[in-house]
Formats: sequence, C-alpha cells, structure tokens
Amino acid sequence: MALTSLLHFSAHAGNWAHWRGPDGNSVAPDAAPPTEWSATKNVKWKVPLPGLGSGSPIIWENRVFVVTAVPADRAASGRSITKLAFKLLCFERENGRLLWERTATEATPHQRTHPTNGFASASPCTDGERVYAHFGSRGLYCYTLDGELVWKRNDFGAMETRNDFGEGSSPTLADGKILVPWDHEGPSALFALDKFTGTTVWKTDRDEPTNWSTPHVIEHAGRKQVVVNGENFARAYDLETGRELWRCGGQTQRPVACAVSAKGLVVVGSGFRGNYMGAFKLDGQGDISGTRHVVWELDRNTPDIASPLLSDGRVYFHKGKSGMISCVDLQTGKPHYQSERIQGISATYASPVAANGYVYLTGRRGATVVIKDSEKLEIVAVNSVGETVDATPAPVDDQLFIRGEKHLFCIAE
Repeated sequence: MALTSLLHFSAHAGNWAHWRGPDGNSVAPDAAPPTEWSATKNVKWKVPLPGLGSGSPIIWENRVFVVTAVPADRAASGRSITKLAFKLLCFERENGRLLWERTATEATPHQRTHPTNGFASASPCTDGERVYAHFGSRGLYCYTLDGELVWKRNDFGAMETRNDFGEGSSPTLADGKILVPWDHEGPSALFALDKFTGTTVWKTDRDEPTNWSTPHVIEHAGRKQVVVNGENFARAYDLETGRELWRCGGQTQRPVACAVSAKGLVVVGSGFRGNYMGAFKLDGQGDISGTRHVVWELDRNTPDIASPLLSDGRVYFHKGKSGMISCVDLQTGKPHYQSERIQGISATYASPVAANGYVYLTGRRGATVVIKDSEKLEIVAVNSVGETVDATPAPVDDQLFIRGEKHLFCIAE
C-alpha cells in the first residue's frame, strides 16, 4: 500500500488548482507537457462534455474538475434563456472516466448572455480538500473532492451585466478565504468568505460597473493585497480587512484581463474601446496616478479578454481579442517584440500559459501555437484539437488539459 501511494504521488506531483496557476501568473513551474499534438496525435484521452461553458479545467492529483450549464430541456439551446442545470463534473485524470457529477442548482437565467459566452464561464478552484464552483447569480457551491456538498451561498442576488454580456469572474482562494468579485450594473462589491463555512468575513463596496476580471493575491512587506481590475480604477485591498490600500485610473471599458505580479510590481491592463496597461509598485497609498508608484504605462495593443502571462521577467499579452502577441520587460515595459501575428490564431479568449521554457497561445478556433519562452519570438509548433477553445489550458506534470466547446482533452506523449 505504501509503495502504491508513493508511485501515485510521483506520477502526479503537480497540481493546477486555479485557472491562473499556482502563483496567479499562469505559469506551471514544474510541468513539461508536449509541444506537439493534433486531434488524434498525443491525445491520451478525450471525453465529451455536456452543455456549454468556458470555465477552465483545474486539476488536483488524480482529479480534473470542470463546470458546465446543461439545458434542463434537452431540446433547448444552451445560450438561450431556458431552465439550466448548473453542474460540477469530476473526471479521473488517468483515463478521463467520469467519477461524479453534481447539479449545484437548476435555474432559469434572469438575463441573456453574449453569443460567445455560456452561463458557466467562471472557473472552479480548489485547496486540495474542497472544490468551489461559482455560477454567479446562481450561487457559490463548496464540495469535498468526493462530491459531497459542504455549503452553498446563493444569496448574492441577481447580477445585471452590461449589454447582456453575461457573467464570468472567477473566485480566488487565499489564507482561509474565498474571494468573490461582484462588479455589475447594480451595487458592486468584493466579498471575502470563510472557505470552511461560506460566511462573510468582509464585504467591500466598489464604485465600479461590470467587470469580468478575477482577483489576484500578492504578498508585499508581510501583508497580502488583493488586486482587482476595474473600469474606473485598478485597486488593491488588504486581504485581512478588505480596506482599500491604493488605486490607479486609466483602465478601459468593461475590463476582463486579470493582474500578474512579481518582484514588487503588479501589472494590470485592459483593451476594449481603448488601451491601457500599467506596472505599479505595491507600497502606494490612496490614488497613485501620476506618482512614482506607477513604474511604466502602455497605451497601445493591450489585452482585452485574455489575461497576460508573466514568466521569468517577461509579460506576454495579446492585442485586444486578436492573436497578435507582444512581450515586454516587467521592470521597464520596453518591448522585446510587439503585436506579432501568430499563424493559425485570429481571435483569443484563452490566456497564455507557460511551462518548461515554452509559452502556449490558444485561439478560439482550437489552435494552440507553442513559442519559446524567451525575448525572441520563435514558433515551435502549431497544433489543433479541431474544435472551439475559449478556456485557458492547464499544464500539469507531463500533461496539458484543454477544455474545448464539446470535449475535454488530456494531451500527453
């Protein structure tokens, strides 16, 4: 039994517990997935997914978790307003076998969604003991890894998103708390809940309209900050109290991209109906616009839907929703290369991820282009799973998990 457990642990040394990876920068420090595959080549397994959703897969040891929304009426469309079953699915990592599925709730959405967005777009997250599935206005649900419901919160109300674009901000776990973003056209707020019970630890009101970004947690000078994008301001809050620490204006409309951070700097950007990206020092207070705490700013070619990637002092990001990629230096903002066209990628929702010296860029048509993680753009391979991909891939150990529109893929040699 001890030998079996040791072998199992060795085979699955890494985890991908949040769609932004272990440090929130979209980097898998110990993974080495393949760089080449197709719809059949290097596909360890492929399983169909019911319903629609663009929430990214997360992985803990031998379990892979995915959320989806399935029409209760099988004849209905998953993107129209009809009664839906909001589900959390758990697959066995070795072979893709469905271990369990749970219907968190059944409900008819109160608002339509964008044609490219489903009703289950927030990614789940886990601490290795519990897994959290967030369905926005339909609530937040906490399960054990074996699928037992621990608690639920469905009292946040109904989110009213701008232009009926739908919901999609994902929660984040940190220090016994689960952070739930709640920016919309009504009263906006950031919630911190006790991850064990679901009770509210603190709630901070935000004067922000609809926002689809995810909170990013950073430690600086012995204190953890929660950085959240926003149309009016990018802001940082004290993780323990929810008190606002600093803010900086300049962002564009309806932000989606999440922050990345390293070496005392946090980078926040947005790119819809405008362009802005800034690198901020973490020791500021109040409004830091125009102060020394703003290290650099960009006003061209900044990311919209896909979040940036920060790897080894380099910030990678797509121009708007396009496949054009830029890479700049974290400390200075100076470009290594700018808005380079990538073969096979014309539109992006998935965020870049990095592993083993490579960066994986995924387009909506299902292509993933692998480039060198370096200051020079060098394409290594162009791959495709043959169907739409809007979710961010998850690199773990020697595998890459891709959630397509119709299937979940495990890519491995």
